[in-house]
Parts: sequence; C-alpha cells; structure tokens
Amino acid sequence: MADMSDGAIVCEGLVRIFTAQGVEVQALQGLDLRMTTGELVAVVGASGSGKSTLLGILAGLDRPTAGSARVAGHDLVTMKGAERLGYRRRSVGFVWQQSARNLLPYLSARENIAMVHQVAGVVPRFERAAAGDELLDLLGAGEVADKRAAEMSGGQRQRVAIAVALANRPRVLLADEPTGELDEHTSAEVLAAMETVNRERGVTTLIVTHDTGVTEHVDRTVHIRDGRTSTETLRHTDTDHEGRAVRTAQEYAVLDRAGRMQLPADFVSALDLRERVRLTLEPDHVRVAPGQGRPDVDEGTPKETAE
Repeated sequence: MADMSDGAIVCEGLVRIFTAQGVEVQALQGLDLRMTTGELVAVVGASGSGKSTLLGILAGLDRPTAGSARVAGHDLVTMKGAERLGYRRRSVGFVWQQSARNLLPYLSARENIAMVHQVAGVVPRFERAAAGDELLDLLGAGEVADKRAAEMSGGQRQRVAIAVALANRPRVLLADEPTGELDEHTSAEVLAAMETVNRERGVTTLIVTHDTGVTEHVDRTVHIRDGRTSTETLRHTDTDHEGRAVRTAQEYAVLDRAGRMQLPADFVSALDLRERVRLTLEPDHVRVAPGQGRPDVDEGTPKETAE
C-alpha cells in the first residue's frame, strides 16, 4: 500500500454525476487511479472524457458522487470545510491552463510567491525570500523575478505559475493543460521544467492534457475514456547494443475490480469490432476476435454452456 501521508494518490470506483436542467450527466463512471509518491504521470483523454472532473476532485474543488479518493493522507470524500481549506493551502499545488488565473497581474513574480507564503504560512518567515528565489531559479525564471505577468512571455508566465503552485511546499502538484496556450517549442521547455521540479523536489505530479507531446516527458500515461481509466502506457529507457539510450513504450489495458476493460480505440477500429467479440482462453493470453459471422471451431470457439 502506498504511503498516503507523503503524496500518494489513490482513487477507486470514482463516480461524479452532474445534473443540468433535469438531465443527469455521468462525468466519471467508476474511475480507478493509483499514483505512488514522487511519480510524474500524464492523464490524457478527449474533451468530455472526465479528466478535468477528476482534476477538480483531486484539487479539493469538487466532491465525488460515489467511490473513494485519498491524496496525501486526506480522504477527499469525507473531508470537511476546515480540513479542505488546509488541504488546498498546504498539501496540493495547482496550475491552470489560462496563465491569467495563476498570477495576480499587479504583483511581480517574486511578490506572487510571497503572497502564497503569507497566506499558506508553511514556510518560516525568515526563509521566504530565499525560498522564492530558489524556486524561480529552479524553473529557469529567475530573470523575471521582478516582472509582472504582462511583461513576461507565455512560457515565462507558466514557469512562474509552477513556482507559485509550489510555494506552499505541497506534496502533490496538479496541472490542468499547462501547455494549452503555448507553441510546441515553449511547451517542451515548460514540461522540462516540470520534470526538473519532480526530480529535484520529489513532488508527486499529475498533468491533465489532450496534448500528446506531454507523454514524451513522463514515464506513465493514463488514458481516460468515457469516465473510466481505459489504458496505460509505460515508458522506460533501455540501452541498445551500441550503448545508445533508446526510449521504449508499451500500452496496457486496465482491468477494474469487476474484470472489465476497454480496448484501445485504434484496435477496435482496425479489426472492426462491434457489439460483441469472441474471447478464447489460450495458455498464456486471451484471444479477442470479431464476433460477427459463424464461429470457426478451428480458432478455439468457447464451449457452449447449459442454461
């Protein structure tokens, strides 16, 4: 079991239902997610898949309808007002997609960080000035310490936003489309800065995005479809026979507690899988085949069972 007091995230059977004009919309439909302390993970999915709803729950901005969610020792389902406020001030940092939401426009980068220090009260007063400058330097934003948001580039604003999100020394950093307003080159710089923070500070980091470029900067990508975790892609670096570093990736379907899983959409499309499929238990794997047409006995049709 992950150490829940030190930044781990565990969600089981998470459900979130919204009601609008008498119509229920199920944004999360039994989602499972587990992150160990210090992990850097990207959650990707199409618009409406439920990823932003998940992030709002983890940030303490929303409550799940059912299921369980624990972050850094806090039960997000039963958490009351005072604990929720303390959680948002001290345990979690948040980066919005819109840079204007991350920074107070009339304060400099250094002053934005100082404001968080004052409100959260986590960093001792005599350490605050040095801690703020250290954060800006770590994120490659030291040169804009005395500038306001309007005087910065988009990439500089987002790096400062990350510094502000980390000013309360949180155990978990959540980022909602942090590269959504940036070009490809600047996005890579911001993501590299987040990698540095994750590596140097050991902050559990979850990036929610639809930008597939983000996945190259993380070792694990969680795909959400229709309110559930569908697949995960794990990446690691190997060394080839010439001593060169080679990045490899493997995609896995995710089984829930009932044994259900979602096949990747491109697999379904490639084999024209519809309505039902044929499953065959092989010695070391399960075979999935289109279910249309007459079963082929030679292909290992499952035995009929009496009702």
